[in-house]
Amino acid sequence: MSQFNELTRNGLWSNNPALVQLLGLCPLLAVTSTVVNALGLGLATLLVMVGANVSVSLIRHHVPASVRLPAFVMIIAAFVTCAELLMQAYTFRLYQILGIFIPLIVTNCAILGRADAFAARNPMLPAATDGLMMGLGFAAVLVVLGAVRELFGQGTLLAGMDLLLGPIAADWQVTVFADYSFLFLVLPPGAFFATGLLIAAKNAIDDRLERRRQQAKQPKENRRVRVTGIIR
Repeated sequence: MSQFNELTRNGLWSNNPALVQLLGLCPLLAVTSTVVNALGLGLATLLVMVGANVSVSLIRHHVPASVRLPAFVMIIAAFVTCAELLMQAYTFRLYQILGIFIPLIVTNCAILGRADAFAARNPMLPAATDGLMMGLGFAAVLVVLGAVRELFGQGTLLAGMDLLLGPIAADWQVTVFADYSFLFLVLPPGAFFATGLLIAAKNAIDDRLERRRQQAKQPKENRRVRVTGIIR
């Protein structure tokens, strides 16, 4: 159980692929102008990461070292194709918006890195857990960044969610600031700025938690009681 707790903590926080490893930054910065775009790409990446980790773990004893990486890339490409076809079938308009960044999941270093560094060395269940948590950590950063950029760039939240979830989400848009637009956050420079703020916030939280742990480990001072007079 401790191994799965560690995998969960690594994927969601301490070794997050976007905020710590700084992998997959191209799609992270490119498509996070709205929550729906970020969520769509995050779910596609999560599907590919879990599928690739499970498949790599299953064949890890049968693939020669000389063709290991090409085999892993082919596996990732197969799952990306599945994700792409699913989006074309069920969320075609969102697929058109995301464009080239869906096929480019194949080149996402976070997926290939976890397949080679973890899934190729561990059984299926830990590999699946690692892929799930790393994918959730990456998707969470995408959604948070998309929410920040959409809110402070356009003044709305959850705009266009029907592109992903269908007619049921047509009325989910929340207009926080009416007739508002801050072009800087909508454009790529705003993505760099917002990502930097997220990384800085995570580092600040980590520093505060580390200081608390260090203070908890420090032994309490032994206070000496001064006694005056003669004790008989």
